[in-house]
Amino acid sequence: MSTEVMLNEFKEISQHPYRVLSQYKQEGKKVIGVLPYYAPVELVVAAGMVPMGIWGSNSKTISMAKEYCATFYCTIAQLALEMLLDGTLDQLDGIITPTICDTLRPMSQNIRVAMSEKLPCIFLAHPQNRKPSFGLQFTMDQYNHVKAELEKISGSAITDEALREAIKVMNRNRAARREFVKLAGEHPETISAVTRSAVLRAAWFMEPVAYAQKLEALNAQLSALPVQPWKGRKVVTSGIICDNPKLLQIFDDNKIAIAADDVAHESRAIRVDAAETGDPMMALAQQFADQDYDVLLYDEHSNQNRRADYVVDLVKKSGAQGLVLFMQQFCDPEEMEYPYLKKALDDAGIPHIKLGIDQQMRDFGQASTAIQAFADVL
Repeated sequence: MSTEVMLNEFKEISQHPYRVLSQYKQEGKKVIGVLPYYAPVELVVAAGMVPMGIWGSNSKTISMAKEYCATFYCTIAQLALEMLLDGTLDQLDGIITPTICDTLRPMSQNIRVAMSEKLPCIFLAHPQNRKPSFGLQFTMDQYNHVKAELEKISGSAITDEALREAIKVMNRNRAARREFVKLAGEHPETISAVTRSAVLRAAWFMEPVAYAQKLEALNAQLSALPVQPWKGRKVVTSGIICDNPKLLQIFDDNKIAIAADDVAHESRAIRVDAAETGDPMMALAQQFADQDYDVLLYDEHSNQNRRADYVVDLVKKSGAQGLVLFMQQFCDPEEMEYPYLKKALDDAGIPHIKLGIDQQMRDFGQASTAIQAFADVL
């Protein structure tokens, strides 16, 4: 299969996740919706069900969700609820609602109330102090709660062996995505910003093992390509999410390639694997404990500005010339972090721009002007 054909398949899945959901249901599979982020999807896989990420929508308008949400909730959360209310996600067999930020905490209860007669809602609370022994135990307790609820939906027990196999599947899935991110940065002439996003976005909608197999085949073809000089610019992207094709097309129009990313929807979610031996539930708890350099995670060494240093180092190692920060509107953690990130970038002499975005944006005129000017500066 040619590279172009494979890329088009990923793009089709990325653009039409509801068709993918319908296909799984026609095949008799149960599907569990998973809100952002750091949810143990290995438990869903071990239960013989399909995890499906819910990260809002670039094509819907917030309407019914307004009855449940404050106006200052980010559009990712509001549009997730909108799709649950308007019937878009009626085929789901359940939903996992993590509470990783101040918006998702109350949103989980809004979803529970709104969906009480439609589908089971599985509440997942992450500990703030995730690294000490008591934090690991809290995570395990929460994961065991999720496990028990998933067993009710699937109708069968999740064994340790099944969970170890699911961990292997997800480790393989994450490894394939990390390799693709590296190869995409090396081959911007083949992998545009729009295409890169589509390939990574498709991971949230496909069965993990099927996605890994398809992506490994694509990676093999990309690895065989000679590295060609790139006549445009290269940047690192940062933020919660940036998957709008119209916005990313501005990058392609200005010959700006994405060398690497610090985006929650993309690379932040795949940085850390889980141990494939020993107690599988402890392995998943330790995996979450090992997550780091994220604005939504507590850092006991925050006075050292480690996350900003990590982002600066990422830009330098990737060979990028600058950074584009996609600031999710009404995201307090990102807004509070920005002064520290800006200082670190300025001190390192790394140019950057900050673009305020949300999923209700339809006019990208200002963003186009800003990105074009940034490309000229680079």
